[in-house]
Amino acid sequence: MDTKEFTKSIPMEQVSVEDDFWGGIQEKVRTRLIPYQWEALNDRIEGAEPSFCLRNFRVAAGTEQGEFAGCVFQDSDVAKWIEAAAYTLIAHPDPDLEATVDLAVDQIVSAQQPDGYLDTYYIINGLDKRFTNLRDNHELYCAGHMLEAAIAYFRATGKRKLLDAMLRYVDLIDQTFGAEEGKLHGYPGHEIIEMALMKLYDLTGEEKHRRLARYFIDQRGQSPLYFAQEKQEKPFRWASTSYGYQYYQAGKPVREQEEAQGHAVRAVYLYSGMADVARSTGDDSLWEALTGIWNNMTRKRMYITGAIGSSHVGEAFTYDYDLPNDTVYGETCASVGLVFLAKRMLSVKPKGEYGDVMERALYNGVISGMNLSGDRFFYVNPLEVLPEACRKDEGKRHVKPVRQKWFHCACCPPNLARLLSSLGDYAYGTRDRTLFVHLYMGSRVQVNFAGQGVCLGVETRYPWEGRIGIEVKDCGEAEWTLALRVPGWCRGYTLFLGQQEVTGELRDGYLYVTRRWKKGERLELALDMPAEEVRANPRVREDIGKVAVTRGPLVYCLEEADNGKDLHRVLLDQEGEWKALWEPDLLGGVVTLSGEGLIESEEDWGEDTLYRPAGEVTYENKKLKWIPYYAWANRGEGEMAVWIRKSS
Repeated sequence: MDTKEFTKSIPMEQVSVEDDFWGGIQEKVRTRLIPYQWEALNDRIEGAEPSFCLRNFRVAAGTEQGEFAGCVFQDSDVAKWIEAAAYTLIAHPDPDLEATVDLAVDQIVSAQQPDGYLDTYYIINGLDKRFTNLRDNHELYCAGHMLEAAIAYFRATGKRKLLDAMLRYVDLIDQTFGAEEGKLHGYPGHEIIEMALMKLYDLTGEEKHRRLARYFIDQRGQSPLYFAQEKQEKPFRWASTSYGYQYYQAGKPVREQEEAQGHAVRAVYLYSGMADVARSTGDDSLWEALTGIWNNMTRKRMYITGAIGSSHVGEAFTYDYDLPNDTVYGETCASVGLVFLAKRMLSVKPKGEYGDVMERALYNGVISGMNLSGDRFFYVNPLEVLPEACRKDEGKRHVKPVRQKWFHCACCPPNLARLLSSLGDYAYGTRDRTLFVHLYMGSRVQVNFAGQGVCLGVETRYPWEGRIGIEVKDCGEAEWTLALRVPGWCRGYTLFLGQQEVTGELRDGYLYVTRRWKKGERLELALDMPAEEVRANPRVREDIGKVAVTRGPLVYCLEEADNGKDLHRVLLDQEGEWKALWEPDLLGGVVTLSGEGLIESEEDWGEDTLYRPAGEVTYENKKLKWIPYYAWANRGEGEMAVWIRKSS
């Protein structure tokens, strides 16, 4: 691969999000979610699971007495919170929030050991045991998250206290792990340090940081298998399952892996690190393996909502086309990680399918993980819910019919916060004199081509409408190209420059328009956005004979609040056009869809008849109302379904 052909993200410092949809979500994250999570990290949310996160740092520093509490990876929660806060500070300087982050940093750094080690679980429970259980105990995972937080906070404020602490810790990790004799030949059981190290390399330019990231990727799954040599007291939990060591993506070297396997979050974090290393080094073999895994995951193992990880046993991938709707896991963190990966795939090769997956996950599987107020959360994101089953069926107890205040394992809420706060980093990319528009949102973006500054303003009501206006606010004299993603869901579009329709060149899902642009010129892309019924591959057993309804990037669902109970009895019998209606006072403002349907009657069955000979089925007419999937469960507990039976 020629690294000169790769695209670069535009730093969010150069992107101002001014969008009704995403801007509103970001404001909610800033004003509601981040303050709420600070209270949660300090165990001050009444009725919520305690975090113990910051308390552990105080105990580790010796300023408070106690034992370690919470998950072994509890340190990572405050790291993700700092990262989210840092991103909001870039767009909205806030002395009070910055002072709060400084307080958290002080507590974290006060626990650091003289040699740079920083992990409260082992500082409290015994430093002699550190790095002895990489498979299960998440030291390198916590280090990766803390490193990303340190980089983000330095980027936002220029403050180095946390960054310098993490540089010392990274030096210790580099001295401890590697292929050299005398070092541990291990790698993390839960990945993320790989892409964190690549972020550090991009910041420092120091080869040792990239070398360490590449080592963790190259060493993974090599024989003899490091995890098998650790000889833990506890038996290998997944040894007797179909996952084996592939639960950790460590059953074989990464270049020999062909399917998305194991724990879904770990998987997409690893794949994101692989993409970063492939991009930075031009490693063809790594990229070839990654594209094979991507194709398997997105074409055979991904839900229509962008959720991944179909089994609650191990929060994992299972096998091709195994996509149950009511027992799905679909962890919020997994969709967040899928967005991380899609962005990195775009950085290597700007293909529309990568942007399509990023968009699908963002609008559906990611933001469904948070309520409209920013203070309740889903860990699991199902596509079908019967509240009684969630309480009484042990196989569905992991599925919640309403969002929760917090979790014992609270990885998802701060993960949401850090992604949503940094959306400006995902919308655009550049290569040579080409500006790629990956995501459509109202914004202002500034770039530099051939030493000349370019400023664009984007206006749109996306995802409710398909018109995107792009105005050249400022530019020089150089010729350059604007590349607009034509979403895979779009069946038709028109492109205008001023009042004149133009064509552009459609290539790999992007529409390229090259010209010597002038200040004040306006390009408008109009995407056809009708409601559409979508079928699943017939190999997906759970969806045979059913359809889902989409409009633009949004997946829609039926909810009990609009359609009553027993959604399993509904039969879609739509004829003619769907009715799309903007309802500004519903669910924060959404476009709803309405259509014709039927519901199977139960009047002639009686109370005591469970089975009877097949005969003519009686249906009653029923008006159906659909809402965006991300907005379900904001009006109390009730049934929900994405896939609905369709009359032939």
